[in-house]
Amino acid sequence: MKKTSKPTARRGMLPEYDFSKGVRGKYAARFKAGSNIVVLDPDVAKEFDSAAAVNHALRSLLTALPKARRRRA
Repeated sequence: MKKTSKPTARRGMLPEYDFSKGVRGKYAARFKAGSNIVVLDPDVAKEFDSAAAVNHALRSLLTALPKARRRRA
């Protein structure tokens, strides 16, 4: 017996959606250039409630560093 696939509408896509002329990753380079994502280790992330708290802590650290060492990467 052949298995039948589930109707597309059940999975959230309606039949009238047409992605046949879509281009995968068309805006990926633009997104990558404009985003600045840093992933924290879980033990560090649990110490902060929000992104604002992380930014505040990093800015405090930057003011404590000597200016000569700031741009060393």
